[in-house]
Amino acid sequence: VAALLGAAGEHHRVMAGDEPTGNVEPILAGGKHVIVIGGGDTGSDCIGTSFRQGAVSVVQLEIMPKPPERENKPLVWPDWPLKLRTSSSQDEGAERDFSVMTEKFTGDADGNVKLLHCVRVDGKMQKVPGSEFTLKAELVLLAMGFVGPVHEGMINTLGVELDKRGNVQADTSKYKTSVDKVFSCGDMRRGQSLVVWAIREGRQCARSVDEFLMGETTLPR
Repeated sequence: VAALLGAAGEHHRVMAGDEPTGNVEPILAGGKHVIVIGGGDTGSDCIGTSFRQGAVSVVQLEIMPKPPERENKPLVWPDWPLKLRTSSSQDEGAERDFSVMTEKFTGDADGNVKLLHCVRVDGKMQKVPGSEFTLKAELVLLAMGFVGPVHEGMINTLGVELDKRGNVQADTSKYKTSVDKVFSCGDMRRGQSLVVWAIREGRQCARSVDEFLMGETTLPR
């Protein structure tokens, strides 16, 4: 999660996991109008924490369209049914808005974010002309999920085959790609998933690489 207090995303940005240096005041939502960009589990955690810290208001933005109220099980089976789900954090009073893309931030002379500039998007993620709007924001929390691997650069250079979702295609026994000596695992191979899957596939892929290089391996699978 990234917390944004500064305008245009250039100042006062703190990334989770970074160790603060010097006298750094904690970023708190108390008394602020909070915007959470991202509609997943991490976004829900941001909402709950913001309310517990005393946020004046919390708005959660999601670029995807609003799911249906009820799932169509015969249509989606055996996949996970798509329907609108409300977490306990969201149920605390957050306003949720769908099909929204954030275009830019504006702030005051001190670099503090004050407004979020947004636009509606259609089902193909294209901007809807004339749908621009702004939201008051004093704290913006970026909780956007992993869409897929970036093709520009290494993936395009290597020329590995991709699956229909744009992930690097590899088998689950050896994690070999279509290019010799190139392996793929975790989110790069399966797409957005849980960290436990990344850990599992990383260990199995390491075993395959070790076996490929050494001819045998003692690493666990």
